[in-house]
Amino acid sequence: MRSFSNSTSAKGIAAIVGVGPKLGSSVARKFAQEGYTIAILSRDLDKLSRLADEIACEAKAQVFAIRIDCADCKSVREAFEGVLSLGTVEVLVYNACEPSSCQPNNFMAISPESFQRSLAGSAHGAFYCAQQVIPGMVERGRGTIIFTGSSASLNGFAGYLELSCGKFALRGLSQCLAKEFLASGIHVAHIVIDGAISDPRFVLCCSLIPIYLCKILLYFKIDILLVSKMIEILFGLSKERFLFIK
Repeated sequence: MRSFSNSTSAKGIAAIVGVGPKLGSSVARKFAQEGYTIAILSRDLDKLSRLADEIACEAKAQVFAIRIDCADCKSVREAFEGVLSLGTVEVLVYNACEPSSCQPNNFMAISPESFQRSLAGSAHGAFYCAQQVIPGMVERGRGTIIFTGSSASLNGFAGYLELSCGKFALRGLSQCLAKEFLASGIHVAHIVIDGAISDPRFVLCCSLIPIYLCKILLYFKIDILLVSKMIEILFGLSKERFLFIK
């Protein structure tokens, strides 16, 4: 565990599991801005430590970087021993997923080992992490657990069997936990992000397309109504087709 502060916040700890350059880091930044002590967890401690340093400087928050392998129950237990040594976990966000499951693959090309890894990253890891924080939440009578889903949580897609099976299992886990621990004051939510989270550079590129298209069409004296309609279509796609979380 690498620490970037000396004390924890009165709001408690927000533990973000599965922190990469997009959604995970954005969620961590948001909780840091809200005044929580942040524990960010993923496999690559070097990258995680650099991100923790950035968030700590930006939000003037306490940020701790902790290595975890969500497919390994021992690694999860050891990681959360470190998290719980910091204080009480008020929020757990589980955003981990086996990277290979996000790539399209033919059913017959999927090995049993690969299938097991994808389930372990999505469902087993969520189960392990929830078991580490729920006892404390039950004791205090409060807590929040958020699982991040995707389009594959609701529909199976050809070529994405590993992702869909893991996300379906995660959705079932979250529904069971929500119903079992509602009376204990624990709020469990499964958030479906039904779309792609794009790179900010891609969003900028999309936003510039209508401008350059307009210049080209006007140069060749194309009908202005046609120009405006095409801009409307393209600009609509650039804003709505992709979800960018800053």
